[in-house]
Amino acid sequence: METIQTHARYVEWLSVEEMHKGSKEWLSQLEFVKDEHLFFEDLIKSYTLQLIKPEKFAHNKEIIDAINRSQKRNNFLIEAVKVHKNELQIMVDGIDQPKEEEAYKKEHKGLIIKINEFLKHYRSLKIQLFDIVKRIKKEEKIKLLIDRR
Repeated sequence: METIQTHARYVEWLSVEEMHKGSKEWLSQLEFVKDEHLFFEDLIKSYTLQLIKPEKFAHNKEIIDAINRSQKRNNFLIEAVKVHKNELQIMVDGIDQPKEEEAYKKEHKGLIIKINEFLKHYRSLKIQLFDIVKRIKKEEKIKLLIDRR
């Protein structure tokens, strides 16, 4: 999964095709993140007992809550990108509408920033969740080795 490396200040120079392609890529990335969120839900359910241990509960709950907020934010961004993609008609209708076209470009610039920030934060949450699961797996393995003796 690769993020779009378009710098927000260059939106004025993006062609309609580039903005459309960018919107399609965003939608693809966000839909993938949506599927990963479902995987995370299953992962969390699989390790519920280990996640609610008193000594780790507060930290784990914080990460799980952040993932839930991330899921809601992702759904919001998916809808925003869909609407934005549908509004591309303003740019290609052949009618000279400078205010509307400028507003569309401004919205595109805002989405570039929002989506890049979201994906950066999401990757961080993903790493934290996998670190928690990795720690749980190590603890289980150690316990299994000790029990065998």
